[in-house]
Amino acid sequence: MLEKLKDILQRARQDIERASDLDALDEIKRKYLGRSKGELTALSKKLGSLPKEERPTAGRLVNEAKKEITSKLKSLADKFSKSDALLEHGRLKSSVDPSLPGRTRAYGRLHPITQVMSEICQVFQVMGFSIADGPEVEEDFYNFEALNIPPDHPARDMQDTFYIEEDKILLRTHTSPIQIRAMKTMSPPVRIVAPGKVYRCDSDVTHTPMFHQVEGLMVDKNVSFSQLKGTLTQFIHRMFEPSTKVRFRPSYFPFTEPSAEVDIQCVKCHGAGCRLCGHTGWMEVLGAGMVHPAVFRNVGYDPDEISGFAFGLGVERIAMLKYSIDDIRLFYDNDIRFLDQF
Repeated sequence: MLEKLKDILQRARQDIERASDLDALDEIKRKYLGRSKGELTALSKKLGSLPKEERPTAGRLVNEAKKEITSKLKSLADKFSKSDALLEHGRLKSSVDPSLPGRTRAYGRLHPITQVMSEICQVFQVMGFSIADGPEVEEDFYNFEALNIPPDHPARDMQDTFYIEEDKILLRTHTSPIQIRAMKTMSPPVRIVAPGKVYRCDSDVTHTPMFHQVEGLMVDKNVSFSQLKGTLTQFIHRMFEPSTKVRFRPSYFPFTEPSAEVDIQCVKCHGAGCRLCGHTGWMEVLGAGMVHPAVFRNVGYDPDEISGFAFGLGVERIAMLKYSIDDIRLFYDNDIRFLDQF
């Protein structure tokens, strides 16, 4: 049996030395250590047939042979595994062409409307106004009645409204309801701007069913129209050029009295007259006025004690003038070529 063991061990060593990959090692392991047909396994089963005094020595030699073969197989298997990993890494490395141009990563950015609305709010925040918010689905009271627009008022025809529940619940047509909600919860002085989305049944090159507004409100004792003019002139000079000319024209809004439209000198022709400004040299940018006493009474303020002014502007309108854009629908077409310019 000892001669048989020496022969098996010698052949196993030779086979391991000639092995060239992991598959060959698996075959050697099955040949010598396999549970059913392994040569050393078969030899171990014959130990019981030896004389009693020879069994310990023979058993020890068989176990040592098993340990040697197992150790050599494991050592060589680790070596082959590392070699395969390095080879695979080399294949991956060689698949990279360093002459190809680099891949740039596309970064997201704020939408131009968001940028302009943020800039507008920042200008007013510097002047001491705070930001107010409110629901887009609004009650008729806050959107119309509290603003001096009762159900039979002709001013309702000025705004094509999306109603959710007839005469009760609607999509707000302006952000003025935020001003009403603020006055009903705050005592004067009040100085807020209300940015947000508004909705009207309208769609063409200068109008969309959904657009953005920023409206402002200042209420305190002895607030005057001259303060309104100074505030809006300062805003326009910060949004456009400091040299931009501004004019106020009499107008009508049911929630302000007196009311005015605010124009700026055409940003394209600078007052000379062109197609963009209708050859007038002026462009309308916002509406404003002194808060109507009826509005104060609707929110519980005493119009004999306090006064205030309000104003409202379309963000898309400001953006179109600021960046010389002639079609409002470009803001919502999601054309990357257009949006990448901002």
